Amino acid sequence: MSSEDVVAIINVINLYGLAMDSQRWDLFDRIYTKDADVDFGGASHWTDLAKFKADFEAFHTPFDATQHLMAGHVVDVNGDTAKAFVYGYWRLLRRGVDGGEFWEGSGWYDDALVRTKDGWRIAKRVCRVTWWAGNPLVQEVFPEVKFSMTGTSPRTEARAGRLGFLR
Repeated sequence: MSSEDVVAIINVINLYGLAMDSQRWDLFDRIYTKDADVDFGGASHWTDLAKFKADFEAFHTPFDATQHLMAGHVVDVNGDTAKAFVYGYWRLLRRGVDGGEFWEGSGWYDDALVRTKDGWRIAKRVCRVTWWAGNPLVQEVFPEVKFSMTGTSPRTEARAGRLGFLR
């Protein structure tokens, strides 16, 4: 495992936060494969990058500001494939919402990556919320789009054999 690969993978993961907060959905082309399997829980699951980008743009446009932080990166490279696990923290601000203007949460991302001719890309991502606070109405911009907020921990997922990084 080369340190250059690890740094490149961490950069891809961190680019996700910048793409989210700048609402530069074109950056997803530098983060994900075109057929990435992206699972945010519940009905929030995509296997088509164009649809994922369009849905995230529509969902995030109403926010006045967002902040996504990625931390605690763990990366394991095996040739042209890699696994990564990272914790995320996010805050969403939408002014004028009854009951408070922010919703924040923390969770984790369990990624499988592949080396492409253009660099490392996420081929599979599982994201789960561990905790949240604030006004949940802030993130309910579309009633039909619900992110799973059941609060699942890496411990629970590891015990159940569902944490890809540990497989």
